[in-house]
Amino acid sequence: MMSRISASAFAALLLSSLAPLHGAEPSPLPFYESFGPDFDAGRFTTPIPNKNTEVRNGALWTHGSSGGKYPPMVYLPVEGKDLTISFRYRHLGEGRSLWFFVDGDDGFGSVDHMLRVKLLRDSVVLEVDAHSKDANHPLRQNKREPDAVSGAYRLNEYLAPEKMDLKSNDWREVQLVFLGEKVTVSVDSKFWSKELIRSNFNEPKRKLLWMQDGAEEGLEIDDIRIEATVPKP
Repeated sequence: MMSRISASAFAALLLSSLAPLHGAEPSPLPFYESFGPDFDAGRFTTPIPNKNTEVRNGALWTHGSSGGKYPPMVYLPVEGKDLTISFRYRHLGEGRSLWFFVDGDDGFGSVDHMLRVKLLRDSVVLEVDAHSKDANHPLRQNKREPDAVSGAYRLNEYLAPEKMDLKSNDWREVQLVFLGEKVTVSVDSKFWSKELIRSNFNEPKRKLLWMQDGAEEGLEIDDIRIEATVPKP
């Protein structure tokens, strides 16, 4: 007889299945992907091309719906602690958002979300995902079950939306600079920038995830760069 599992445990198992793995290992730093003639799809953990994503015109194009709860996703493995991560993106139509995740060690022996950057057409929303063994922590996410490996609970800190005009379909450059417990997130360099200091940022980073709600016209990602952060004198 098949053993019963809770609804939350089943949901967690289902979500994990959305990130297909086929043996990709983190590339040495510095990492640069321009999606040109030498594009190596094996560096990503998401199969490319697939139903929603392909490389065309020198950029990674994702469009349409995944058919499930979440928009189409693309995963890239990384390895490092103090990292500077940047990429460019642009909407090709009336798409709604690009949600960029940084996953890393949860501090208790597993890997989970660390920071989320949601790029809407009228704002940027930041969400910090820390972790605790305290089942009664006030930031525990929706009474979510503990991580199956580490036993830690995900905590969610939602920051107020930062209003800005991202309605045009121009290229935008996003950069995250991690150094110790600090991260600086920026869009188009001086256009918008936000600095956060949280203890969980001082953990190794393991995966990057782009969740792309670009509608049928889709959106493009290009010029992914990852390098070790060099502290300023």
